[in-house]
Amino acid sequence: MQTRAFRMNVHQGREQEYLRRHNEIWPQLVQLLRQAGIEDYRIFLDEPSGALFAVMTHQDLHGLDELAAQPVMQQWWQHMRDIMPSHADGSPVAVDLRPMFTLPAL
Repeated sequence: MQTRAFRMNVHQGREQEYLRRHNEIWPQLVQLLRQAGIEDYRIFLDEPSGALFAVMTHQDLHGLDELAAQPVMQQWWQHMRDIMPSHADGSPVAVDLRPMFTLPAL
């Protein structure tokens, strides 16, 4: 298993809409993410800044690199682009976070 962390942003005043859309995430998108090898995916909001911090755990052998080409992923990006900074292709602007500390195992 591997863990990745990254930061995105939500436009000011659109936090509730972001939450609502994720509470109603499309089942076909969930299935696609699971098929790509994602085991756990959590997104946290820093309310004062609008920063979203995501932590994703996925299998060592995964299909994350192929997600961008999938129609349901493209549709989700288009669905979300009005409430968060996005690239020209609709993908969210995301910055990888460098691991700095891991609690040692017992």
